[in-house]
Amino acid sequence: MEPVRFTFLNGSDIEQLELSDAEVLDAVEQGLRAQGRGKTVIEPRVHLMPDPAFNGHFNVLRGYVAPLGLAGVKIVGDYVDNYKSGLPSEMALLNLFDPRTGMPVAILDATAITEMRTGAVTALGARHLARPDAKVLGHIGARATSYWNVRLLDRIFDLTEIRVHSRRPESRKAFAERLERDLGKPVVVTEDWRSCVEGADIVVEASRLERPEPLLKTEWIAPGALVVPYGTMSAVELSLTDVMDKIVVDDWGQCRSGPFGALRAHVESGRLSEATLHAELCEIVVGDKPGRGRADETTLFWHRGLSLSDIALGAAMLAKAEERGLGQKLRFS
Repeated sequence: MEPVRFTFLNGSDIEQLELSDAEVLDAVEQGLRAQGRGKTVIEPRVHLMPDPAFNGHFNVLRGYVAPLGLAGVKIVGDYVDNYKSGLPSEMALLNLFDPRTGMPVAILDATAITEMRTGAVTALGARHLARPDAKVLGHIGARATSYWNVRLLDRIFDLTEIRVHSRRPESRKAFAERLERDLGKPVVVTEDWRSCVEGADIVVEASRLERPEPLLKTEWIAPGALVVPYGTMSAVELSLTDVMDKIVVDDWGQCRSGPFGALRAHVESGRLSEATLHAELCEIVVGDKPGRGRADETTLFWHRGLSLSDIALGAAMLAKAEERGLGQKLRFS
């Protein structure tokens, strides 16, 4: 019997792939299309919290994308205090398998995958739910996924004003400098939440709170704006959903259960339910349900993060790595 081997892509390999913005968006959209056409299996994420003293937990995401012929499991740590040790708050591994036999296909450093696919889902949601002429972005949070939120939103909307805020002054300053360097346009660093989000066309809330706290006030949201909250701990008021004409999620199965999420209290109080939910994003992407209907619609998009996006982006990386001769073939048996 021939040895069984699988591909390993480390962080350096993935960096050398130099995926373009278009490649990232296209891969993640492919996963959404498969989801919208019923060609996927997605299991609600589960969590492992080793010890409350560590101030972090693991998310385990599982899925299957039939058009790609891949099943996958991603394990990603979410540790708020990692910056004190010079580590990313989110580090991950993606395991890909042949769904017909269970054989391992690949293991990828999924830290960058997590960052890219999160930004891509934010941007694709905005493509369908924000005003086409949206130009002002207010972004709360400066973690790694935040960079890809702003970068890919700018790719789609060519923003004229980008405002950023985060809890630590040094993190928001470094975040703005990186964005200015890579996007070639000025970024406004704000000292508080209100000046960051009030009146913005698109508001993204990606804060890192230790416990739920309603720091983003509903009254700051302009009519016709798109709000994208996805912090692990909620930073929004219960009244936020009351001003929305449409609420969209990435996967209702994940959003309606579990201990974490920006709209957890809204689900538990009945403000967000199958009756008040407009659509899953995949239904809009494949044309089964409408996206934004009017210029003055105020919309909300809540995404928990899809294993399908990880798998789709991982598959695109594997294909490009094969072309470029990157990665290692490791013996399994």
